[in-house]
Amino acid sequence: MALSQRYRLLAPLALVGATALALTGCAEAEPGGGGGGTEGATVRISGGITGIEADDLNKSFEAFEDETGIKVEYTGDKSFEGNIVTKVTGGDAPDIAIVPQPGLLKTLVDTGKVQAAPEGVEKAVDENWSEDWKSYGTFDDTFYAAPMLANLKGYVWYSPASFKEWGVEVPKTWDDMLALTDTIRQKTGEAPWCAGFASDAASGWPGTDWIEDLVLRQAGPDVYDDWIAGDVKFTDPEIKGAFDAVGTILLDENYVNAGFGGVKSINSTAFADVAAKVADGSCALTHQASFLSANFLDVKNADGETPTVAPDGDVYAFIMPGMTEGELQVEGGGEFVAAFNDDEATVKVLEFMASPEFADARVELGGVISANKNADATLASSEFLQEAMGIMQDDATVFRFDASDLMPSTVGSGSFWKGMVDWVDGKATEQVLSDIQAGYEN
Repeated sequence: MALSQRYRLLAPLALVGATALALTGCAEAEPGGGGGGTEGATVRISGGITGIEADDLNKSFEAFEDETGIKVEYTGDKSFEGNIVTKVTGGDAPDIAIVPQPGLLKTLVDTGKVQAAPEGVEKAVDENWSEDWKSYGTFDDTFYAAPMLANLKGYVWYSPASFKEWGVEVPKTWDDMLALTDTIRQKTGEAPWCAGFASDAASGWPGTDWIEDLVLRQAGPDVYDDWIAGDVKFTDPEIKGAFDAVGTILLDENYVNAGFGGVKSINSTAFADVAAKVADGSCALTHQASFLSANFLDVKNADGETPTVAPDGDVYAFIMPGMTEGELQVEGGGEFVAAFNDDEATVKVLEFMASPEFADARVELGGVISANKNADATLASSEFLQEAMGIMQDDATVFRFDASDLMPSTVGSGSFWKGMVDWVDGKATEQVLSDIQAGYEN
């Protein structure tokens, strides 16, 4: 599923005051202002970011535009993922595209229309991002697209006040989390977890996130990478082990589906509806990405007020722990910036978008994070997002991109999604794994 549908966040307004002072390293202006031959040029950018986020993205270029004389016009398209390949092959490509999945980026690269990243962009990415992030924009040893923003998955959302009332703490290992689940069940007499897999044609994708988290935590990053590459099959023991681990929670009627019903109600519950149940206390725990922080803006807590997202607030989240205390393995998503020409103005925009200054400008506007290691995480618009951004920037964090977004679409957004729905409906794990694997043959 397009990542843009999974983590779009609402954003307040602000701007980095010092950005213009730092832009000369990205786009050197000629004496007298402007960017020499680029003065008055317009660079068109297209992507799937819409609404308030699109407005904030355009605002992120204001200091750059003042400094260089280049006009940047971003246009959001809700059907971007379905339209961009047709536009590119039909000769109507934008100057730059913001691409939300490495798989879609590879499809665009295969058209032969995407330009290899300019030297200045590659240098900026080497300085500001991890090798993993660079690899997602690299195909056949050619680097094409710099990362832009990031999204962190694998969070478990909870009520700090309830934890205090129950005398429990944030778990440090997977076993601790299972013990916490039992404790909450004993203290409340209710199912601790809620989950929702319903998402129209994309139903099932929240379940893939659960499985991906457990493959990464149980089997490790090498197996995760081989799984994405197809060298480890869904029917192999490492993947079945992840299903079995997730099943100890999602297939247990004692543990789900708080506020909605039993296990099978997971498939009829919209993925974003869990926020309301966590906020009003009906559900103690739910697994969802960082984007869920925005959903709490539209619900009410037990007192009928908009819940606060803070360590001592109404709701907060911790990263699902690994098998060993202290290990930090996370999956997530992000966007990549690809160009379809090498005009001087386009190159300068690309260089700016690969810089910490761009990351700072957009992050301070609110609602998003960046994995740019030299961006200022304190500029993020909430304590939660500051912590998430710090995790993404930490060299000790093992990060992997969402696996289903890297698999062939017949699997990642096909048999894998459907298999999660079938699994919750009661189909045997071995049959589900075989069915998902069969997606590679379609």
